[in-house]
Amino acid sequence: MTYFKYTGTNKRGELVKGVIDADDPQAAQQALYAQSIKVTTIKRDWTRIELGAGSVTSKDLVVFTRQFATMISAGLSIIQALDILGTNAENPAFRKVLRKAKRAVEEGKSLSEALKEHPTVFTDLYVNLVAAGEVGGILDTILDRLAMFLEKNDKLKKRVKGAMSYPLVVLVATVGIVAVLLVWVIPTFAAMFISQGQELPGLTKMIVDLSDWFQANIILMAIIGAGAFVGIKVLLKNKKIQYRMHKLALGAPVFGDLIKKTSVARFTRTLATLLSSGVPLVDGLQVVSSTSGNMVVEEGILFVRDRVMEGQDMTTPLVDVKIFPQMVVSMIGVGEATGAMDTMLSKIADFYEEEVDVAVGALTSMLEPIMMVFIGGIVGTTMVAMYLPIFKMAGTVGGE
Repeated sequence: MTYFKYTGTNKRGELVKGVIDADDPQAAQQALYAQSIKVTTIKRDWTRIELGAGSVTSKDLVVFTRQFATMISAGLSIIQALDILGTNAENPAFRKVLRKAKRAVEEGKSLSEALKEHPTVFTDLYVNLVAAGEVGGILDTILDRLAMFLEKNDKLKKRVKGAMSYPLVVLVATVGIVAVLLVWVIPTFAAMFISQGQELPGLTKMIVDLSDWFQANIILMAIIGAGAFVGIKVLLKNKKIQYRMHKLALGAPVFGDLIKKTSVARFTRTLATLLSSGVPLVDGLQVVSSTSGNMVVEEGILFVRDRVMEGQDMTTPLVDVKIFPQMVVSMIGVGEATGAMDTMLSKIADFYEEEVDVAVGALTSMLEPIMMVFIGGIVGTTMVAMYLPIFKMAGTVGGE
C-alpha cells in the first residue's frame, strides 16, 4: 500500500488536506471522489513507507471474524465495521485487504463479492458462508459460526502439522549432529591417533575415512542437497505426481491412518458448517472438495457431488469411493434419512477430532523412542569408534 498527500475541497467548498493510502494516484483520487472531495493536488508521501507487509495468518482471520460478527450484531453497517477493522488491524497485509474490501462495498458490491476478490485470504468456504448469511439476513450468526469453525480447523491443522513435522525436526537435528561430529570432533581425535603412529581399529578407520570424505566433498554435497530440494519442490507441483504422493500418503503405515481421520474430521466439520448455514448440499460438496487437502479425497468428494446432482443419495457413492469408514457412511445415511444431516455431521466431526488427538498422541509416543534410539545409535557408534584406539592404547600400556 502506498501513501499519498492530497489537498482539495469538500462538498461545502472548504479546503481539506490529508493523507490517504491506495495502490496508485488514480485509486487515491477515486477514493477521495467517493468521499465528495475534489482533488487539487496529490503526490506520493515518501515519509510514510509500510514495510514487511507479510501474509494474513489464520489467527488474523479468526480475530477479524469474531470482531466483525460482534459489530454487525451491535447494529453497525458493513462499511462501518470494515472501516474500523481495516484501520485497527495489526497486520499491514490484512489492513490493505480490508480497506480494499471496504471500497468494493462502497462501490455497490456485496460483502461476499468484495471478499471473493482476495482468494488467498478468504477461501471459497468463507465466501460461500458470508453469501448465505447475506441472503438469509443472519450475517452475524454466520460469522460467529464461521469463527468457531476456523478455530477448530486451526487446532486440527496444528495437531496434524506437529505430528508430521516431528520426524523431520529430529532428522534435521540428527544430520546437524553428524555434520558436527564429522567436521570438528572426529578430525581432532584422528590427529591425535596419527601422532601416536598406531594402527586404527576397523570401525575407527571407517569413521575417520568417512570424515575425510565428508570434508573433501562438503561443498558438492551442499550443492546436491540444494538441487534435490529444488527438484523435489518442482516435481511436487506436477498434478500427476501430487496425486500419486497423496495416494501413497493415504496408504502409508501409521501416518495413513492419521491422514484418513483428519480428512474425515475436516470433511464432516466443513460440510456441517455449510449445511447449517443454508448452503445447498451440491454447493457444499463442491466447496468441501477444494478444502480437503488431499487430491484423492477431493476426487472422491467430487464423485459424490456428481452422483448427488444425478439424484442419488450421498451414502451409495460414499461407499463406492472407499475413502471414509463404513461407520461414517452409515451415520451420514441416518442423517439423510432423518433430515438432520448437519447435526449428524457435527457429531461425526467431534468424534473424529478426538480420534485425531488420540492418533497424534500414539504416533508421538511411538516415534519418540525410535528417534532417540536412532540418534543414540549414530552418536554412540561414533564415540565408541573414537575411544577404541584409546582403550587399545591403555591395554598396551597396561600389558607392558
